[in-house]
Amino acid sequence: MEYAPILVHRISPSGGRRVVIRIAGVDTVLGIAYNDADLIEFLRRIDLPDPEDMVLGDSAAIAWQGGKPHVYQPEPEESE
Repeated sequence: MEYAPILVHRISPSGGRRVVIRIAGVDTVLGIAYNDADLIEFLRRIDLPDPEDMVLGDSAAIAWQGGKPHVYQPEPEESE
């Protein structure tokens, strides 16, 4: 797997995804994103160039862990 300095963790049961950046082997939590706009704002705050292109495009700098990219809410439970 290719190294990605920005990790968007799996969706929490209550919704949202923790966003972490790894610099020099140190993980720093940027916040909990509930949508792409939150993620873009976190990246803008750390002065990354073109964060919207990074999030909405196909960026090797962002790894989405568990679940589909750009999904921030858990799937509803199916009733039998």
